[in-house]
Amino acid sequence: MKHLVGRHDLLFVTFDTLRHDVAAELAAAGRTPNLARVLPGGQWERRHTPASFTYAAHQAFFAGFLPTPVTPGPHPRRFAAAFPGSESTTDDTWVFDAPDVVTALRETGYHTVCVGGVGFFNPVSALGRVLPGLFAESHWEPAFGVTNPACFEAQLDRIESVIAGLDPARPLFLFVNVAALHQPNRHYRPGAEHDSRESHAAALEYVDAHLPRLIAAVTGRGRPCAAILTSDHGTAYGEDGHVGHRVAHDVVWTVPYAEVVFP
Repeated sequence: MKHLVGRHDLLFVTFDTLRHDVAAELAAAGRTPNLARVLPGGQWERRHTPASFTYAAHQAFFAGFLPTPVTPGPHPRRFAAAFPGSESTTDDTWVFDAPDVVTALRETGYHTVCVGGVGFFNPVSALGRVLPGLFAESHWEPAFGVTNPACFEAQLDRIESVIAGLDPARPLFLFVNVAALHQPNRHYRPGAEHDSRESHAAALEYVDAHLPRLIAAVTGRGRPCAAILTSDHGTAYGEDGHVGHRVAHDVVWTVPYAEVVFP
């Protein structure tokens, strides 16, 4: 990461609530062809998230604690806030003297942009302003949220308009929180009365169908772009009696993850 900062635009996408097992099954079945084109080997990596719900996971992410490989560690971190005693900071880690990577990138010269999705990015409340408040520019509106079946398309409309107005000479850090996977997602299965693992999968197919617009937007600035694509946590649909997340269950802790560099 330390060799990319300053040279590349940076894209960080969290597919909010996306389960690893669902993402992996769809990739293997060819149901997410656009993701398959950008994922290394066409597959997601299986990792463990540092937290079981959106707010806590993103606070950890922005401090440098990304989802970790499921194999025994310690695992080198891509970027990290400087603090004594870190065992996962190596010579290849981009270490910054700031409380979060958003602030550090802004201090390095990046223009930082947040396009929120779920309620923790809704600025109507003080809590909803914490994460977006880290960014120089943040965007949220109800159309980006979980109740709009076209939420990802609405986010892409805003992303395209924002990027069109930026100075191409200045590096960009774009963070996108995609809300479509989060409950309620039954509207992606016509006639469904309840959210389910199947509607969760249908939501991912919806996102995949529109992913090329995001890739085109970030690669059309004339700069190489490095991307982290991940889920912040999974969610349960009745496994062992659990519904939702913020619980210590494997379907919540295990998330899909990928790192991509676009030339």
